[in-house]
Parts: sequence; C-alpha cells; structure tokens
Amino acid sequence: MSDDEAAADGADDPTDEEAEPEPDPIDLEAIREALEAFEDDVDTLESDLEAAETEDDLDVVEADIESFREELETIEIPDPPETEDDDEDEDEDEEDEITPEEELQDRYDDIESDVSDLESDLEDQRGPYGEDVIDEIDGASGTITGTRWTEEGKAELIEVVEGFLDDLNGLLGSSVALVDEGDDVPDQLDATLDEAADAVDAAELGADDDAETIAGLLEATDDLETGIDDATEWTDLEIREQLRREGYYDVLDHVKDFPPEWHALKVHEKRGNVDMILLALETFDSDFMEEHCMEALERMGPEEATDAMLQKANRRDQPAMRILGKIGIEDDEVVETLLDYVDSNPNLQKPAFRALGEIGAEAAVQPIANQLVEDNPDVRSWAARALGLIGDTRAIEPLADVLEDDDEDRVRASAAWALNQIGTAEALEIVAEYGDDRAYLVQAEAEKVSLEPAT
Repeated sequence: MSDDEAAADGADDPTDEEAEPEPDPIDLEAIREALEAFEDDVDTLESDLEAAETEDDLDVVEADIESFREELETIEIPDPPETEDDDEDEDEDEEDEITPEEELQDRYDDIESDVSDLESDLEDQRGPYGEDVIDEIDGASGTITGTRWTEEGKAELIEVVEGFLDDLNGLLGSSVALVDEGDDVPDQLDATLDEAADAVDAAELGADDDAETIAGLLEATDDLETGIDDATEWTDLEIREQLRREGYYDVLDHVKDFPPEWHALKVHEKRGNVDMILLALETFDSDFMEEHCMEALERMGPEEATDAMLQKANRRDQPAMRILGKIGIEDDEVVETLLDYVDSNPNLQKPAFRALGEIGAEAAVQPIANQLVEDNPDVRSWAARALGLIGDTRAIEPLADVLEDDDEDRVRASAAWALNQIGTAEALEIVAEYGDDRAYLVQAEAEKVSLEPAT
C-alpha cells in the first residue's frame, strides 16, 4: 500500500483524538439542591393560600403558583443509566436498589403533586359567585321541564318555587313573581326561574362584598332542589295507578279475563282506542302484555302507531316491522328503516320484505330484486312475493328469469304468483306459458291467468 493510500485509509478511521467528546456529566447534586428549594417554596405557597382572605389575595397566590410551576418545569431529571444483567444466577427476589436519578424523580413528582393540590385548594377557596347561583337555578329549571309530573306534583312544585321566590326577593330586594301564562305548569315555572336568574345576574354580586347574600341564595337554591326532588313524579306512581289516572281501566264494567289489563286491552282494540294500546305498550314491563299489545296493533294497522313502531323497528323488532306493513304508509323514514334489513339475516329479511311489499315501496324494487339470486331458497321466495305485492313492472323480467331457471319449484311458484299480482298483459302471458309445468303450484298459478279483458 502506498503512503497516499494509507493516508486515505486512515482518514476513514478516526483516531481517539478525533472522536466526539463525551457530554458533560449531569450535576445530580445541583438538581437535588434545586428540588430542596422548591420544597421550601411549596411550604411558603401553602402558608400564603391559608392567609388569603380576599379575591385579590387569591389572585396573587394564583400568579405565584403559576410562576412556581413554570420554574419547576425547567428541571430535567436524567434517566437512570442502563445496566447489563449478565448474571443469570442472580436472585430474582433481590430488591433493586433505587438509583439517584429515580430518587430525584420521585421527589420531583411529589412536588408536582403538591402544586396540583394547591391549585385545587385555590379554586375551592374562591367564591362562591353569583354565577354559581344562576347555574343552580338553571339546573333546577331543567329538572322541572325534563320530568313528567302528576297533578299533585305540579301543585307541590308551585309551592316550592313560590317559597324560593320569597327567599330570593328578600335577599336581593327584587320583586320576581310567579309567571302566570299558558296552561303548562312546568313551562310557567321555567319562565319564572328564568326571571329569577336574570334578577341574580342584574344584582352583579361580588364574591367579597356580597358573600353573605350569595351564601343565602345558594342555601335557597338547595331548598329549591330538595323541594323539586320531593315533588311527586309520574314514575313515583305504581303502573296500575298511572294507567288508572289515564283512564285505561274505565272501559271495564267487570273483569272477564285475568289479568284485568288484558281484558281492558281487548276492549280498547274492539273500540279502536289506539292511544290506550300504545299507553299500555309503553307502560307495562311485561312480555305477556307487550306480546298482546303488538298483536292487537298488527290486527288494527293504525296510522297513529307509526312513530312507536318505527322506533321499535330501528331496534330490529320483527313484530314492529309487520305492523308497519299493515299500516301501509309509504313514508320515507319507514321505507329507509325497512330497507336496512333487505340484505340482512333471514329472520329480519322476511318481515322487512313483507312490509315493503304491503307498503308498495317502489324504492325497494331493485334492492329486493337483487335477493332473487340468493343461495337461500326461502329468501328468494320471500323476495318474489314482495315484488308481487309492490306490483312494479320493473320486476317482470327478473321474476320471469326465476320462473324459468330457479331450481326450487316453490320459488318458481312464488315468482308465478308475483307475476299474477302485477297483472299486466306481459306478466300474465309469461305465467300462462306454464300451464303444463312439472310443478303443481306453478300450474295452479298459470290456470288463474285469464287473458280476456275484464268486463
């Protein structure tokens, strides 16, 4: 090797003198001293917080805590050095000694926890404020309007709110009165409490100067909330008492069937009292009564039950789907809900197909026609009959294909039935060609065809 090559080769291999310098060691003792100083400062902040008497005093302590936290966050605790565990026979139960870095990190974490406690104590020591009173009033108002009350409960609420207004007006020197507009008691009380909250806001109460007034108002709101909690809600009544008050049992001159709720249900169905059947369905926590309520609605098919059945159908309820079909209203929301089950499992497909067919949902023609090639012959059969119920001529061609090519005669019979239901000349001509079909059911459908115009 020449001298030049050796020099070049040496340039690629740095000597010890050319190696990067080792970083300066971290001064752990300096970090320890800094943490000791922070621990002393925490004690000072705690004393300052205890001595604070006004909001201004608390503002000063808050600023000191913020500065303290910013300084604390400048401290960086190094990670412990990595150790090589080459001794496989080392006793696994032997406790690892804590490293200086870990000891410093523990002290740092303790200081940070103490600062967080100081911040929480500071917030607890502030106030209360006028805004706290308003929040309590708004919460009470929301409870009143969001709850169903008995007539006794409404009377109790009026008395509770009037008592609150006496306390409020006495403390603020205001003249808030019970709002007497409209027939709905919760709405009246909601409007009244809005005016009460406005009066508190207008008073511009200060946490220092008006501490006693704010404390008195908060005590009054506590009494208000207690009174609301004690007022009689609708759910406080037993189920039979709820129904009695709604007039559910008024149709009973005597009890023929047990339980009486079932007897009343039969009378309500006979009289067409859909509202009472829906009330029973909503109120009773009974599989027995739910089954009979749903059966009654399926027999009746009342439009008034659409919303309730739609909610249940969205929860995969099969009887509700059947009832929507019986109701037969081509509502967009109903159709969209049922369409969600067209490409589902067979248990849900069957009632969904039938309901869409009974509704006559034109939007369902293509999605249902797509099911005519499914592996499950039951699904193909249900799909064919649903298309027949809808009666849309777009289904003629796919139904004709099923009638000609399907391996299952019962599916072919369903396709023939569907074409008969569609009933156009084209559809009837297709079915008429199968008068001598191998399957009796298909022959029977072909025999129904009359190409003579109706007179």
